[in-house]
Amino acid sequence: MGDAIMEKSKFWRDVKLSHMTPAQWESLCDGCGLCCLHKIEDSDSGEIAYTDVACRLLDIDSCQCANYPHRKKLVPDCVVLTPDQISEFHWLPDSCAYRMVSEGKDLPPWHPLVSGSANSVHDAGISVQGRVISERNAGDMMDHIINLQAFCGQKEGPE
Repeated sequence: MGDAIMEKSKFWRDVKLSHMTPAQWESLCDGCGLCCLHKIEDSDSGEIAYTDVACRLLDIDSCQCANYPHRKKLVPDCVVLTPDQISEFHWLPDSCAYRMVSEGKDLPPWHPLVSGSANSVHDAGISVQGRVISERNAGDMMDHIINLQAFCGQKEGPE
């Protein structure tokens, strides 16, 4: 199914995540790269803090994984999102389409399936494009904690 057809059908409104085709599932990813940032979980509260440190496989200019088909093998702690994990999506940013759709929300205007442009997520300031560093150069993760909403310019998903 082509991108234009998927947008016109707005399949994400009618098809449950668990019933999506692999193409539909993959197309929900807006390419922001936020899920590829290292996160620190507070062991007492369970609160998750994002950092500005990206997985070593993330191309910080394109926001694409350098080896997507083999990411889990190369980075064992990589979380491969699947429909089976819907109940665990709380750690994803509010702007993540997987999380938004799982919560019954519509996609925002900057999402590529709505805008028709793969660059709209970058243009809207939602992506990590050019604003993060690789884990290879990071040092202590605690020095890289960010406020995710401020990082994304307060442009979170719709209420």
